[in-house]
Amino acid sequence: MRVRKLTLAALAVAAGLSLTACQSDDGSPAPSDSAASNASSAGGGSGSAGANASTGSGTGADQGSGKGTGGTGKGTSAGTGSSGSGGSAKGSGGKCRTNDLNITASDATVGGDKERTVAVEFTNTSGHDCMVSGFAGVDLKTNSGKISATRTGEPATPYTLKNGKSVFFGITYPSNDTGGSGVRITGLLVTPPGETKTVTLAWPGASSLPVTESGSTPVKVGPIGSAGQGGAS
Repeated sequence: MRVRKLTLAALAVAAGLSLTACQSDDGSPAPSDSAASNASSAGGGSGSAGANASTGSGTGADQGSGKGTGGTGKGTSAGTGSSGSGGSAKGSGGKCRTNDLNITASDATVGGDKERTVAVEFTNTSGHDCMVSGFAGVDLKTNSGKISATRTGEPATPYTLKNGKSVFFGITYPSNDTGGSGVRITGLLVTPPGETKTVTLAWPGASSLPVTESGSTPVKVGPIGSAGQGGAS
């Protein structure tokens, strides 16, 4: 019986020593438990880093989308500006070019006038309104060479020449009453104001000019609107 009690006591002491080996003096977990806990914590940090990386990628995509939208806005603005510039160029206010006009001439002499007159008509055939003002260039072709008309002292008035409408100006010259052949007129050259392209027309007036001893030009041109139906029609 005593031997059995000692055996039980020895087993109890051995069990106590085993439990003591599994704990530190302050009752904290064994080093192996702490290492496992740290490993678990490290795993959690890696998951957090992965989440941050995902967030960074999302932000980059948003920035790329923002730049794309900005680029689209700039393209639309540039296109509108170009379109606006083109519409304005075709609107009224542009100068009447030679190719915009149908130019004709007719005899406009009134009986009893001291000077004879030819009226030149500009008709706008451009398809849009245009501006015309000042003096046209006028030259008479003669058998003695070209004679350039000089401007009268009348004021020049700007006109908005609407599509399909006309405006007139006058050319005045003296009658040849000398009884001689004078200077024979063979044609009329007209250049619209501010243009360099000239139109050649048949001369509708008297066939000749008197010869002048001074050599001065007897032909004069009035401003746009100075003849025919009160200017523009």
